[in-house]
Parts: sequence; C-alpha cells; structure tokens
Amino acid sequence: MSIRWTYAFIDRPVDSFARAHAFWTAVTDTGLSEFRGEQGEFVTLLPRGGADACVKAQGVGSGPGGAHLDFAVDDVDEFVKAALERGAGLAAGHEGWAVLRSPAGQLFCAVPWHGESVRPPVVRGSRLDQVCVDVPPSAYDTEVAFWSGLLAGWQSAPGSLPEFHVLRPPDGLPVRVLLQRVGEERPVTAHLDLACADIPATRARHEELGAVLVAQGAHWTVMRDPAGGTYCLTGRDPETGGLPAS
Repeated sequence: MSIRWTYAFIDRPVDSFARAHAFWTAVTDTGLSEFRGEQGEFVTLLPRGGADACVKAQGVGSGPGGAHLDFAVDDVDEFVKAALERGAGLAAGHEGWAVLRSPAGQLFCAVPWHGESVRPPVVRGSRLDQVCVDVPPSAYDTEVAFWSGLLAGWQSAPGSLPEFHVLRPPDGLPVRVLLQRVGEERPVTAHLDLACADIPATRARHEELGAVLVAQGAHWTVMRDPAGGTYCLTGRDPETGGLPAS
C-alpha cells in the first residue's frame, strides 16, 4: 500500500462556501477548478506555475465545518482494507473511492492517485501544510496508534508538547498530520494549520482578507476565516514544516 499524495480539505457550510473559497484562494495564491458534485459542493484550489493541487474545499450541509484529509493511493481497496483492519469504519463507499472514519470518528477519504507529484510553493512566507485532528483525551492513545499504523512509512513521533503527536510524510508529500489531545471530552474535530515564517505578518494579511483573531498561543495564533471556520497560524518552517532551530 502506497500513499502517493495528500490533500487537505476545507469543509465549510454551504451558505458561506463562496466566502470560504474566496478567502482560501487569496491566502494560498490559487485559482478555482470547475465545481463538481451533484450540488456543486466540491472545488479544487489550483496553484499557479504548474504545481499540483493539494487543497480542496467542500460545502457541507450543517454545522460549522472543519477539515479532513484525502489520501491518494495506488490501490484504494487495499488502503480501505488496511484502515478497516486497524479499527476504522466505512462511512460511505463509492465507485473508485471511499469515505472512512477513524476510531475516534474523524472522517478521511481514500481516492485514486492521478500522478500528482509537484508540491505548491510557499506563498508570502506561509504554506498550508497540515491538518490537525483534535482528539478527546479518552480516544487519544487509540487515535495515535491508528494513524501511526495506517500511515506506514511516515515518521511518527511525539510533538513539542505532551498533547501533540506528529506524523510527517515522506519528502514530497504536501500535507502533514498533527494529532492534538484537547482538554475536554467532546467529539473529534479537525482544523487547518499554516506554517509561517512570520506569524504577525501572515496574520495581518489574513485580517485584510476578512479573517479575525480568536486566540494567541505560545507558538501559534488561532484565527477564524470569513466563513466561520477556525484554523491556526503556526511558527514552523514553511519549507520543511518543522519547528525552527532553537
């Protein structure tokens, strides 16, 4: 089983979907593909200069939205089988692709690989490069074991704080996974993270485009986009995704 590419999916309510993709195309310097799906609920953010897309957006029917991952693989059936054996559930089966659910309930998809290989560049000192899965304490150890087993070949290691666990993909894959143990028992969610060379400068740019500050952390800033979805600006190297050298 080989994961050939990764996509970060921006999930936002249908009634604010236009605001979402307008904002995210601006901050990632991308354009929009044609809309897909029965109700035009899917769109890909297309990078400039011949790079391959690694961010897509989806209009969802209810709730505040969030984020999820798509894994582009050589053999969808094999990937689904491996996920189910490790404790995932099948949320929806489709011809050629599948929606799965992690043990804690986080949705993710298995899709065919179509030759994607060229990672989009850093844009204005930042890069959307991580999906953070926010896991309740009771499910955290199981979720770490699940993702570490499923993403064979990825580097799985504790993060900079006890509540973090990082899954770094092989070189060339554009989206990492961060597992975060939250402080309360609640349903699992996920959000997007951007690696930023200069968080204040990136924050200012995003605020010009309609985002607002939610909270300030030690090495990250929580923002809310114009569609109401939260995401984080993190103090990581946009090229490597890692923390800066101390």
